Amino acid sequence: MSKIKCLVCPNYCYLSEGQVGICRARRNQNGQVVPINYGHITSLALDPIEKKPLNRFYQGTKILSIGSFGCNLRCSFCQNHSISMVSKDEALTEYKEPEHIVNLALSLKDRNNIGIAYTYNEPLIGYEYVRDCAMLAKKHGLKNVVVTNGCFEEMVLEEIIPYIDAFNIDLKGFTDEFYKKLGGDLDTVKNFIKMAAKHAHVEVTTLIIPSENDSEEEMRDLSKFLADISPEIPLHVSRFFPTYKMIDRPATEVAKVYRLADLARENLRYVYEGNC
Repeated sequence: MSKIKCLVCPNYCYLSEGQVGICRARRNQNGQVVPINYGHITSLALDPIEKKPLNRFYQGTKILSIGSFGCNLRCSFCQNHSISMVSKDEALTEYKEPEHIVNLALSLKDRNNIGIAYTYNEPLIGYEYVRDCAMLAKKHGLKNVVVTNGCFEEMVLEEIIPYIDAFNIDLKGFTDEFYKKLGGDLDTVKNFIKMAAKHAHVEVTTLIIPSENDSEEEMRDLSKFLADISPEIPLHVSRFFPTYKMIDRPATEVAKVYRLADLARENLRYVYEGNC
C-alpha cells in the first residue's frame, strides 16, 4: 500500500499503513492520518495564568491546564520530555472526552478558573482534540489558551483560531541553523505568529541557551520581528537550566538574561525576565 503524507507540520512525514510520525502522535490508519493521542490526557492541573506564561491576559486568574503526549520537534533541552518525547505505549494516560474537560473547567469557576489551556506537551499535533474542546468551551463562555511551538502549517491554525483567545508561542531562537537542530522551521513559526496575532492575544517565549541562541544580534533581530507585527506583543526572555539531553551546559547567567531583555525593550513595550 502506498504511503500518505501528513500535512500538519513541516516534517511532512510519509507514513505507511499503521506507521506513526516523528511526533509519535499521528498515524496512518486506513489511509488517513489520525491523531492517536486524541483525548489521552497525561497531565491536568489548575494553574495560575501567569505560569503559561501569559502576563497580560486576565492577570491573577487560574486556568485548567491539560496535556497529552508527543511533539513534532526534538529539543534536547525539553523540560517536559517525559511526556513530549514518549509514544502512546510509554505514556501514562486517562481518556477524557471533550465534554468531560469542559464540565471540569466549568466546575472550577468558583476557584477563579477562566477556561482551558492546551499545554505541557505540544498540543497542536493533536489539534483535532484542541478544536473540539475549544469549540465546546467557547459555547459555555470559557476562555481557550494554546501553548505551542508554532511550527505548524496554516491549515492547523485555521481549524482552531475561531475558538482560541490567547497563545503563548515558543520562538526557540531566530536563526535557521538553530531551528534545523530542533527539527523545525523558523519561517513556519514566524508565519504562525503573524497569523495568530491577527486573531488572538499573543505572547512569545524565548529560552536563552548559552552558546546557542544568546547573541545580542539575534535578540535584536527577534524583537524587531515581533515589533513589526506589534510592539505590544509581550516577550518572555527565560533562563535555561540544564535538563534532558543538555545537562552539559551551565545555566544561563542571570546578567545575560537581563541584558538581552533590555535589548528587546528597545523594540517591545512588554518584556519579562523568566526563571531568574
